[in-house]
Amino acid sequence: MAFLIHNTLTGRKEQFIPLEPGKVKIYVCGPTVYDHSHVGHARAVVVFDVLIRHLKYLGYEVTYVRNFTDLDDKIIARAREENTDFLALAERYIKSFHEDMDALGALRPDVEPRATHFIDLMIADVAALVQTGAAYQVDGDVYYDVSKFLDYGRLSGRNIEEMMAGARIEVDERKRGPWDFVLWKASKSGEPSWPSPWGPGRPGWHIECSTMSRRLLGDEFDIHGGGHDLIFPHHENELAQSAALGRKFAHYWMHNGFVRVDNQKMSKSLKNFFTVKEVLAGCDPEVLRLFLLSKHYRGPIEFSEEGLAETRRSLDRAYQALRGAAESSPGMIDDTDGRDTAAVWTGFVEAMNDDLNTARALGCLFEAVKELNRLVDQGRLDGPDSTGIGRWRSTITGMGRILGLLDRDPEEWFSRGVTSGGKAEEKASSPETGGDGLTREKIEALIQLRAEARRKKDWAEADRIRGELKARGVVLEDAGGQTRWRWGD
Repeated sequence: MAFLIHNTLTGRKEQFIPLEPGKVKIYVCGPTVYDHSHVGHARAVVVFDVLIRHLKYLGYEVTYVRNFTDLDDKIIARAREENTDFLALAERYIKSFHEDMDALGALRPDVEPRATHFIDLMIADVAALVQTGAAYQVDGDVYYDVSKFLDYGRLSGRNIEEMMAGARIEVDERKRGPWDFVLWKASKSGEPSWPSPWGPGRPGWHIECSTMSRRLLGDEFDIHGGGHDLIFPHHENELAQSAALGRKFAHYWMHNGFVRVDNQKMSKSLKNFFTVKEVLAGCDPEVLRLFLLSKHYRGPIEFSEEGLAETRRSLDRAYQALRGAAESSPGMIDDTDGRDTAAVWTGFVEAMNDDLNTARALGCLFEAVKELNRLVDQGRLDGPDSTGIGRWRSTITGMGRILGLLDRDPEEWFSRGVTSGGKAEEKASSPETGGDGLTREKIEALIQLRAEARRKKDWAEADRIRGELKARGVVLEDAGGQTRWRWGD
């Protein structure tokens, strides 16, 4: 089965053919580190994390690069506000970013370059652009001359003449054209600067990724990715300046859609964002990860508490099936009654190969969850001798590995929020768990007391214990002569 990617550059799905057989080089634009990451940042990280996982499943050797912009107007302004060094501030938020994305189960890239480590090479690239005539100097600033790149606007689908006619940008009389963009900024008082042929200053944002990708992946590489908001002007400008240096640059361009709140893009400028840390204070990281994968990556996704709650219930069903399978006979793999696991697995892989359609792939995963639950229930009634419990369980966990889901022990999942040995496993106040200081031992002890009451046919006492646990957020489920528990809504 061919792997298809929607290429932003051509506007259509294309069969992915790597430059070098068996190997894939990917560059994804990372965050500007002046604050904690929000859910929109998390979506981009999770989407490209799944891309990496799927490519590895397909057998490719992947080189994954994602940068940090640690030099920017916003970083400098924030550092000035806090009376701290700009690099110390960037380091703080790089650490915060890693904490958040590690919690979401995202694999670390092979290389995470920082802009400040490549200043000399950026200066060399800007000088080369000036030498070719694609850039010009004005009062210590250096600008790219957009009129010299006839294909400008190709990536974003914008017509440069129409853009010029309807331009609503700040006029800088020093520039030859309104859409010319800065490659090198002359230094201002109190700002960090580096020596250059045009005087002290610092690089513009757009030159950063062109320089870093070239040094780390070569003049051309397979996939360039990022959020939809980077298509214009950032990626358009990267393409223009790289082409002027004779680079073929990226062959495929992938962009994920926005996270929206009340039908508006989540962004710091609109002040309608939720940081990952805020969300994870009341939500298991796996819930947020699944939520972000529940829609196709290229489209928008509407963030809401209701959406997270529904996602948690879906994960509960999946872990419930895996827990039931663990309590059955996992060695029995013959399934004569239900669907063949191969058909569901094929559907899953076909969905992932169709431009990383995680929404459809999750449909296959939960179809497998439904089948596993059926077999577990059948095994409780008739015995597990003719079930394919082990095979279905392996199918589900295999899908989970590609999506970065369902890799925890089911008992751990249903015990989240419970304290053990006096150490809290998750915040007791979290609405995700509903915990109120219960320990696992206390819950199990109450379940044993209820079992005794039921043996004595003291139904009132059994109901009282069930009600007490329910009031404290613990749901009991009786099936096959056993009582299991989980955190409820």
